[in-house]
Amino acid sequence: MASSTLRIGIAGYGNLGRGVLAAIAQQSDMQLVGVFTRRDPSSLQLPDSSIPVHRLQDASSHQHDIDVMILCGGSKDDLPVQGPQLAQWFNTVDSFDTHPKIPQYFEAVDEVARTHKHLSLISIGWDPGLFSVNRVMGESILPSGTNYTFWGKGVSQGHSDAIRHVAGVKGGVQYTVPVQAALEQVRAGRNPTLSTRQKHTRECYVVLQPGADAKRVEHDIATMPDYFADYDTTVHFISEEALKRDHSGMPHGGFVLRSGQSGHGDSQVIEFSLKLASNPGFTASVLVAYARAAWRMKATGQTGARTALDVAPGWLSPKSAELLRKELL
Repeated sequence: MASSTLRIGIAGYGNLGRGVLAAIAQQSDMQLVGVFTRRDPSSLQLPDSSIPVHRLQDASSHQHDIDVMILCGGSKDDLPVQGPQLAQWFNTVDSFDTHPKIPQYFEAVDEVARTHKHLSLISIGWDPGLFSVNRVMGESILPSGTNYTFWGKGVSQGHSDAIRHVAGVKGGVQYTVPVQAALEQVRAGRNPTLSTRQKHTRECYVVLQPGADAKRVEHDIATMPDYFADYDTTVHFISEEALKRDHSGMPHGGFVLRSGQSGHGDSQVIEFSLKLASNPGFTASVLVAYARAAWRMKATGQTGARTALDVAPGWLSPKSAELLRKELL
């Protein structure tokens, strides 16, 4: 390693970037050496004014100052461009989470990272990420069985954004809610076949524009293809004050279960769950731990793109292998 302290950069300073900054402060072996933004650097107010803020377009001139760059842009428009671009100059970690496009994104980042001899961990977070690891473990341990993933109760940022684009809506938030009866069937080892509608419901809290037709807004939300049409959706109309007071947080979480049979036909259930007060805060903490792994993997000579499925758990910890065996094994 270049130094005993891992030098971290942050690319993007929204909710996730702020979470990464806070998470780095919890790590004794890491130092934040700079934040990179598309905004005017002077407009950013960081908790520590001594942390340098740079223009993202100038990132390449700082490649020798940073061991791992954590990318905090969005998956829709930012990361498809920034991931391959920044892999030219840095080892990177990102949280790209558009599941169907992960193979395509992996290939784009992998080509650049290999060419420039960097290591890039993509799609790191809790889903994809920690949930992915648990799905693989469950399927490998119980090959005769079924994987189940339930999300929530939590705020879906993409679905909330979709609500806010409906005509007549001034503000709104959407919660994804697991159907408890379905979850209990899986926990009981019944191996149910569940449709999309049977696994989750969607609850929307909406502030109307003055004069908007509530029934039309409710219909437009509930029938929206790709977002709400395949779910039982409830729309609650509330005041702007109530939205700010009761729905300003970003809780989330969920469950990954594998229900199956071991070799003698015994019923077995594996469950991993998360209950998160802050989705971006937790995702940021995952990214920071995997930044340590990225640097260690690079130190072994690895280059190209990798995912959470390729990372040994011990590489996430600041503790030595000897200490992990003594304390946690």
